[in-house]
Amino acid sequence: MGTVLQTIEAAKGSGRKQLAVLIDPDMGADQALLERTVQNACMAKADMIFVGGSLLTTAAFDHCVELVKRWSDRPVVLFPGSPAQLSRHADAVLFLSLISGRNPELLIGHHVTAAPTVRAMGLEAIPTGYMLVDNGRPTTVSYVSQTLPIPHDKPGIAACTALAGELLGLRTIYMDTGSGAQRTVHPAMVAAVRQAVDLPIIVGGGIRDTASARSLCEAGADVLVIGTAFEEDPERIFHMSEAIHG
Repeated sequence: MGTVLQTIEAAKGSGRKQLAVLIDPDMGADQALLERTVQNACMAKADMIFVGGSLLTTAAFDHCVELVKRWSDRPVVLFPGSPAQLSRHADAVLFLSLISGRNPELLIGHHVTAAPTVRAMGLEAIPTGYMLVDNGRPTTVSYVSQTLPIPHDKPGIAACTALAGELLGLRTIYMDTGSGAQRTVHPAMVAAVRQAVDLPIIVGGGIRDTASARSLCEAGADVLVIGTAFEEDPERIFHMSEAIHG
């Protein structure tokens, strides 16, 4: 099957959109809920399961990833909010550089700390340009990262930022409005980034209905990440899957 990145790139090359379900690691404290969530994600034909978050309130991260891997036949990809969110039970890690911000720790600092552990664990590292986009209100990720998001109505800034990431050698672009966002990335911004770069584009945050999912896919998104909407209504993921996979 190749690496996770190769799978993402192959899907992009063939025009097939992908769905990733984002699981909050704190869910590991409730194993019954976690198992149901993983089972629903697999039944909905999610292509990948992401595990991670900006802030953890429990010490269940590694155990959560272990359980997700045990109960899933899909690639498990870490979406780490800090170097502490690493686990050898995963298949890959999004090696995130917050290129929309100017916090040096999130551009290179945390990476230096995490790199030896990633290598020792044998994790596939996917160099990812992470772009935080304004969603209308402060989010946990903007507070924790101490960075300003890209204005929602400035697609040109997003396009130039993504292009810089591509020229720096990053392999994917992740545009996010944050967990629990009021709105998702505007399709016009996704379209501008799609025109600027040839990299796979991942979009997450605030995707709550099939119309939004279709609009983002039509604009050029390759992978859509569903998190809060799935937690609020597990049945919603099946409709989202139909909209994304066609």
